[in-house]
Amino acid sequence: MSKDVKIRKGTNIKLKGVAEKLYANPVQVSDVVLRPDDFPNLIPKLCVKLGDKVKAGSPLFYDKGNEQILFTSPISGEVVEINRGDKRRLLEVKVKADGANQFETFKQGDPNSLSKEEILATILKSGVWPFFRQRPYDVIANPSDSPKAIYITAMDTAPLAPDYDFVMHGQDELFQIGLDAIAKLTDGKVHLNVNGNDNPDDAYKKAKNVQINKISGPHPAGNVGVQIHHIDPVNKGEVVWTLKSLDVLTIGKLFKEGKFDASRVISFVGSKVNAPKYVRTILGANISGIVTGNVEDGGRYISGNPLSGKQIPENGYLGFYDYQLTVLPEGGNTQFFGWLPFTGLNKFSLSRTALSFLTPNKTYDLNTNVNGEERAYVVTGEYEKVFPMDIYPVQLVKSMMIEDIDKMEALGVYEVAPEDFALCEFACTSKIEVQRVVREALDLVRKECS
Repeated sequence: MSKDVKIRKGTNIKLKGVAEKLYANPVQVSDVVLRPDDFPNLIPKLCVKLGDKVKAGSPLFYDKGNEQILFTSPISGEVVEINRGDKRRLLEVKVKADGANQFETFKQGDPNSLSKEEILATILKSGVWPFFRQRPYDVIANPSDSPKAIYITAMDTAPLAPDYDFVMHGQDELFQIGLDAIAKLTDGKVHLNVNGNDNPDDAYKKAKNVQINKISGPHPAGNVGVQIHHIDPVNKGEVVWTLKSLDVLTIGKLFKEGKFDASRVISFVGSKVNAPKYVRTILGANISGIVTGNVEDGGRYISGNPLSGKQIPENGYLGFYDYQLTVLPEGGNTQFFGWLPFTGLNKFSLSRTALSFLTPNKTYDLNTNVNGEERAYVVTGEYEKVFPMDIYPVQLVKSMMIEDIDKMEALGVYEVAPEDFALCEFACTSKIEVQRVVREALDLVRKECS
């Protein structure tokens, strides 16, 4: 039975530079990079060496903790760099495109006529499996688990986020093939969570083999963790898997065409972008071809959204899970009486200390300044205003800081992920890096309790 969930707490940070619903001219991808750092708790083991020729779908490395989980090349070409850090820790594998666009071949067919074992084997072998993430711990799902349910989010409410309905338009068939394959992987329900604030695309409305839930409200309503919490919370000992609806298209292509097609559409956004649009590119692609000549000087490049994305250089690479490239003003300039929030109408604030509350629909050109330094972590009530789970966020974060696992479990650590605290970090008057604290705590709990 479908559910209508209305999120009350949270806020939408309206920034300048939203992508116009047009596609930019196609950009030739010169090279791609896969980074083990995109996958928490991964211990990578290389499958290639410098100079090896690979096809799209050829293994580059695998998870030493679970050798079934492969990470395959998004393009065909040559392995030109294998970069390592301290203690020979693998940092990245770079593949230079050869322009031939060759693919490894995998089992294709109608998922409805394939067994669960055949579907699982194909997804694992092709390198598509890392799209499946699990709660608790927000890590790559264990293919040996039997999840209570699978949640697919078809919306993103983060600042400047891509419009999933726009990207999905006209791809009904691929999406349904992907859903049919996913439905075979669980004995529980497959939840498709759509945007209740708008009219969903036909691909979502006509979807079969899923329970369609409408989620409405401000950010972080688009976070899958928030959706799970309000539909059927995760308890200790339970496992659910999660995906983005755009990931489902990759799975659909795999079974329709028998290849790992890592092409994707991203939103190229931000106030520093001359003409924000949607761009067709490839997973892990070098962004140079996208940004050259299209960005004003003095911008910070972020793979992902401004709240939870990662800073990258202007010749950097898209993250494995990112469908958004953001460029914001770097900031760093001092302002006379800048500590006074009510000195102008161009300052955004979550409280009424700034005059921005008088213009709720205004868009802002915010920079990356944190406007302060880390200080004593005190209870202010700001987290509770923007955290829409029935959890005490400050108390949970404090228990994480002191590594009290019993307290963490009692306060709901199994339900959360770093992105769920991104808005809390934005609102934090103590300037604490809350997402880092949450990630480290989840790693600790997984190490000690799983």
